[in-house]
Formats: sequence, structure tokens, C-alpha cells
Amino acid sequence: MVGCYPSTPKKMAMTIGYFITGAALFAYGVHLSYVYVAPQRARIQARNDFVKEKLMKKYGKDTWP
Repeated sequence: MVGCYPSTPKKMAMTIGYFITGAALFAYGVHLSYVYVAPQRARIQARNDFVKEKLMKKYGKDTWP
């Protein structure tokens, strides 16, 4: 079986460049994921509070756990 590594310095440099580019894109995606987590959690919490309030008004506070 032939080795899977580039055989010339130019190919090695291209491989390293592609690897660095891929790692940077992955890191940027992770960053965006963490940036948008807090607003999503706040929106979900607001929706849960709204539903809980509606149910408490409809069925009374005595029946809510």
C-alpha cells in the first residue's frame, strides 16, 4: 500500500493549509454555538413562564404543583 501522505513540500503545505482552515471553521462554529445558547435558553424560559402563568390562571393556583 502506498503511503497516504503528500510526497512533495507543496502538497504538504497545501495539506497543512487545508487542515488549519478546517480547524478554524470548526472553532468558529463552536464559538457561534456558545454565543447563541444564552438567548435560546432565555427564550425557552420566557415561553415556559408564559405557559405556566396561563395554566395557573385557567386552573387556579391550588391545582398547580
